[in-house]
Amino acid sequence: MNKPVVSEEALGEPVLVPELPPSLAAKAAAAGPAYVVLAGISFSHFLNDTMQSLIASVYPILKDNYALDFAQIGMITLAFQFTASLLQPLVGHFTDKKAQPFSLSIGMGFTFFGLLLLSVAHSYGIILIAASLVGLGSAVFHPESSRIARLASGGRYGFAQSVFQLGGSFGTSMGPVLAALIVVPFGQPSIAWFSSIAFLAIVILWRIGAWYKPQISGKKAATIERHPDHPDRRRVRIALIVLVALLFSKQLYVSSLSSYYIFYLIDRFGVSTQAAQLYLFIFLAANAAGAFIGGPLGDRFGRKYVIWFSILGALPFTLALPYAGLFASAVLTVVIGVIISSATSAIIVFAQELMPHRFGMISGVFFGVAFGIGGLGAAVLGKLADHTSIAFVYQLCAFLPAIGLLAVFLPKMPKAVR
Repeated sequence: MNKPVVSEEALGEPVLVPELPPSLAAKAAAAGPAYVVLAGISFSHFLNDTMQSLIASVYPILKDNYALDFAQIGMITLAFQFTASLLQPLVGHFTDKKAQPFSLSIGMGFTFFGLLLLSVAHSYGIILIAASLVGLGSAVFHPESSRIARLASGGRYGFAQSVFQLGGSFGTSMGPVLAALIVVPFGQPSIAWFSSIAFLAIVILWRIGAWYKPQISGKKAATIERHPDHPDRRRVRIALIVLVALLFSKQLYVSSLSSYYIFYLIDRFGVSTQAAQLYLFIFLAANAAGAFIGGPLGDRFGRKYVIWFSILGALPFTLALPYAGLFASAVLTVVIGVIISSATSAIIVFAQELMPHRFGMISGVFFGVAFGIGGLGAAVLGKLADHTSIAFVYQLCAFLPAIGLLAVFLPKMPKAVR
């Protein structure tokens, strides 16, 4: 496994990583990825994001039951995703200093209670509280689970991040299908059935925590070696700002589809709610495929090039989507989903390599930014849709991938960490 490298002078602080010392890291690399652990953490990500995506998938039911407008729908997304975005960097910063092997199971407990509360919610305020609890569970889950994926990577960081992201992406795609098959026929109380998924995740994550604990027990942080080609502090800051902007363009566009694509299809093409949820599943499944492809490509060709292609490359297809028919829309969303989501792993690993001494915090910031953008964007786009139309929202969002041009400002990373 290549050692993480960074300039101490550039960052102006001691560079320590709460990971394995170099000798143990080398042994882990020689052994290769811990596939059982990667599979377990990816499956847990699948379960976690299945439950998260369920919230957006039941929006039509909540809208009808409580006479909600699009702005109120957006506020539900904001309550869920903004809670996650605010807390994830704090969780990551805390676990950088002291790893918490069993925090994942505890976090999943918040999701468990959030789903139970949502199933019996009788007012808009209770719905917001339930969504916030699910967001809190996500805030605890993502930073530390991403660290575990890296620890089990055997040096194949992009691959491990892609496996981790694959579980989450497929989980996100399953929400609409399960909502169509279970929640739509049986109503809001059936959401309680999904708490059993949260319980299964708690058990799996407890076992993973038992594996994780001896990996970190008694091991001191490893000092990162200095590399003369690592970007200086100013370029690191610029690169992080650019990565956040790129994540903004990607996540806001994905949020526009995941939150309102169902309503767009119903309004424009007159399809049923269940049919619209299946179309949303197709888009989200394409996202899952793209998330898996992007990591290994970044390991092979360099993450900067994957980021270039994945965001800017989606632009022609996003521009065409608002003017396409039903079948063409389905095809375009598949292409968009595969291309635009391939940036996810590359962006996160690129940021981690810029500041490897703040691994948990960086993971939390970028996962948190993704959730925050999604939540805030959903609220703003919902308000805009109320005053204009869903079709206008998609015409406007079509230009978001043009922000991918900012990738020109990303620095060239040393080959050892590329």
